[in-house]
Amino acid sequence: MKYLAAYLLLTSAGNASPSAEDITAVLSSVGIESEEDRLASLLSELEGKDINELIAAGSEKLASVPTGGAVAAAAGGAAAAAPAEAAEEEAAPAEEEKEESDDDMGFGLFD
Repeated sequence: MKYLAAYLLLTSAGNASPSAEDITAVLSSVGIESEEDRLASLLSELEGKDINELIAAGSEKLASVPTGGAVAAAAGGAAAAAPAEAAEEEAAPAEEEKEESDDDMGFGLFD
């Protein structure tokens, strides 16, 4: 990821085709040592490709992945049930306090 991040940083700065030396310079400026084999692998995969097209293609793929839909639906249902739960919560603390007092069974930590 750090190699890709450096590559994207360089492309956003105007370098349309960053070299291995460019990426190594960016990484070394923040104290990160680069591995030449990983860097070469990244550059070979990106060679001749437009980074903006790759990002667009990746975004399309991610759009088809279901993320968070069930959470949003559950949150809507939870909001509708909130008034009923509020009444239950008011009664719950008294029960919890009673349970807590039973938990120690008369034994204290420093008795």
